[in-house]
Amino acid sequence: MFDFFRKHNKIVMVFLFLLIIPSFIWFGVADRYDKSNQGEKVASVDGHGITRPEWEAQHRMEVDRIRQQNPSVDAAMFDTDAAKYATLERMVRDRVLQAAAANTHMTVSEDKLARVFAADQGLAMFRGADGKFDRALFQRATQQTPEQYEASVRASLATQQVLQGIAGSAFATKAQADATLNAFYDRREVQLARFNPTDFASKVTVSDADLESWYKDHKAQFQAPEQADVEYVVLDLDSVKKNIAVSDADLKTYYEQNKSRFSTKEERRASHILITAPASAPAADREKAKAKAEQLLAEVKKSPASFADIARKNSQDPGSAEKGGDLDFVKRDGTMVKPFEDAMFSLKKGEISGIVETEFGYHIIEVTDIKPETTPSFEQVRARIEDEARAQQATQEFAKAAESFTDMVFQQPDSLQPVADKFKLKIQTASDVARTPPAGATGPLANRKFLDALFAADTRERKHNTEAIEIGASQIASGRMTKYMAARTLEFAEVKDKVRTQLIAERAAALAKAEGETKLKAWQADAAGAKLTEPVTISRLEAQSVPPQVVEGALRADTNKLPAWTGVDLGAQGYVVVRVNKVVPREAPKPEQAAQEIGQFSQIVSSAESNAYYELLKQRYKAEISVSKPAAPTQ
Repeated sequence: MFDFFRKHNKIVMVFLFLLIIPSFIWFGVADRYDKSNQGEKVASVDGHGITRPEWEAQHRMEVDRIRQQNPSVDAAMFDTDAAKYATLERMVRDRVLQAAAANTHMTVSEDKLARVFAADQGLAMFRGADGKFDRALFQRATQQTPEQYEASVRASLATQQVLQGIAGSAFATKAQADATLNAFYDRREVQLARFNPTDFASKVTVSDADLESWYKDHKAQFQAPEQADVEYVVLDLDSVKKNIAVSDADLKTYYEQNKSRFSTKEERRASHILITAPASAPAADREKAKAKAEQLLAEVKKSPASFADIARKNSQDPGSAEKGGDLDFVKRDGTMVKPFEDAMFSLKKGEISGIVETEFGYHIIEVTDIKPETTPSFEQVRARIEDEARAQQATQEFAKAAESFTDMVFQQPDSLQPVADKFKLKIQTASDVARTPPAGATGPLANRKFLDALFAADTRERKHNTEAIEIGASQIASGRMTKYMAARTLEFAEVKDKVRTQLIAERAAALAKAEGETKLKAWQADAAGAKLTEPVTISRLEAQSVPPQVVEGALRADTNKLPAWTGVDLGAQGYVVVRVNKVVPREAPKPEQAAQEIGQFSQIVSSAESNAYYELLKQRYKAEISVSKPAAPTQ
């Protein structure tokens, strides 16, 4: 056989060429096709597209920056469609303003750029003692060259100028501010009559036919989302730490190197008598204080047992005098001023010092007890040392473990057991898991990216493991579906009780509204029999527990003729009849408050005009977002 290849090697080479080259071409085309898919355009500005990879990279960068600034923030709050869409909107806004700046030839002078850099406190750390800028340090810290940073600042300043002309020229007169603010702060004295659906529920009767008919008309309300039973494993620092073995020799070396950390410093308990004499006091006053201290020193030397009594009667330290001068145990750590500390730690137990002068005055010190420095034995702190050593190694080993974890869940996609066995992880299970994290969820099931991977077609159809997903700092997870339930409409029998409740509530609300409207007409004609609450003054800022819709209804009622009557339909919450007795004008604000309000109102006007101008620029530069905006979350 090998002789054939040697004799006919040219023919074989031609055959292999014809066989292999097309495969290279095919895979090359496939690779280009995949890359073109990855470059899906999600928005465009002025004819230039924003691709999905650019969008995703920008969102990751923003989230990483936030997490660096605030490590305790929950990263899951940024892993939502709404948060990602907001990033895309900011990218479009930046591109629109950049296009406007370029087309209107907005420039930044060198002088202005120099002033901005001089005022940037963040750049001070990159200057040496001689004032020279350390390019290498800057590049290591910021991952960009000074020229790149300068270009980004210049571009940012240029785009700011686009809107500054609009924002800077916006203003509001006092009359405009008053007209708006007075309307906002307006108050009304009102009386109410509530018609609650619950009061009418007993009057509602429904048949099974009514229930089935209502169910057919409202099937959209009774949808069960797709759900799955899943299992998953999480690799984190704690799980890596459990698998680290540390030898006795390493632990003893660690103990010797850190023995001072485990030691307890010497502590001393002392009492003192203080005669105050601040350093700023006249010399005569200090001499008088010192003489008093010397007199007391003679007394305590003569009768050491009377130290506490003498301190109570004579010490001028309010914190310790009533306790006989007792200061409790202290360490030599700078808590006490140096002369006092030096004297206290030079005495033996029971000894009394001479006069000790400090910035506070003159002290007499007695050491009443001493706790000597203690160093625990290796065995006493072995558990603590082992935990610390493992924690240090876990931080170093986590990257290796994460790489191995990632390979295993991919290479053995039909089970999580191998990776669980290797890293001694617990396989956790969950039932009825949906694509959207429920309120209060924690761990992987609170991570939108992890849930998206679980519900991906490959995972769902083949019951394969997901890829390793980062769910937090030094935390990765992989999961797989064990059972999938597609979205469906719940059968009538499953929701019959719920249908009954909703239909009765709907009809009771209709009865409440009809009764309210009837009473409104009657009381408008003759208010003598109206059953209303006690008068209450309400406003947008002080609703007095009145529903916002009722407050708005009262404020919008025609007050040319008082009392004015109006009705407010609260839907499922019933109906409210409102009687407006009088308009209560806003109290005139103080001058400084009025000035502040005008300033705030001017800012609102400025913001509104800037937004309007930005919308115009979006049209001018044909800014479009081609992905759908996520629906607002339902309450």
